[in-house]
Amino acid sequence: MRPKNTAKEDAIRSIAMQMIQEEGLENLSMQRLAKAANVSPRTIYIKYENKEDLLIKLYVDEALGKYEAAVLEGFSEGMAFAEGVHKLWSNGFRFLTRHREYFAIMQYGKSSPLLNKAYQERGIIQGSYFQPIHRFLDRHAKAGTIHRFPDEVRRALLFSPVMELVSEYFDYQDRPKQLITEKLLKQACDTVIKGMLK
Repeated sequence: MRPKNTAKEDAIRSIAMQMIQEEGLENLSMQRLAKAANVSPRTIYIKYENKEDLLIKLYVDEALGKYEAAVLEGFSEGMAFAEGVHKLWSNGFRFLTRHREYFAIMQYGKSSPLLNKAYQERGIIQGSYFQPIHRFLDRHAKAGTIHRFPDEVRRALLFSPVMELVSEYFDYQDRPKQLITEKLLKQACDTVIKGMLK
């Protein structure tokens, strides 16, 4: 059986992510979170200094690690370029469309200036996450398969389109027809691959 305080903390995180997804970060308050999690505000403030601290911990401790594990499932840095990129895209798309709460926190985290502060406090340097992907891209750049773009450009080319497609996927859930299909995802991925190839 799990310790009671761990179960409470899991509930707080889960409910916070659900509230952020459904109502937006701006509508999340520690008081409302405490009420929804059926704990006292004091319990929340023992674990989190404030809303900013909660966001940082949700992004770094909860979402980023699970997203990384999902994206890298079945991926190998030794893959051919097109095969590897298709695997990364399909893994990322599948995970985020099945876990909207993680997508919401990833969106807030990536646009928050708090992230740099969190990385500095924890000693996280750029490239700490997704190491196999960095090595995969470096190998293909050295082999002359792809252009030698800076890491930031490669990351934007590879992952920003997936995030935008996931966003469109959720927008189309409330419409009569889903625009973002597996076929369209593959076509978009092929277009990005062609643009990166030398």
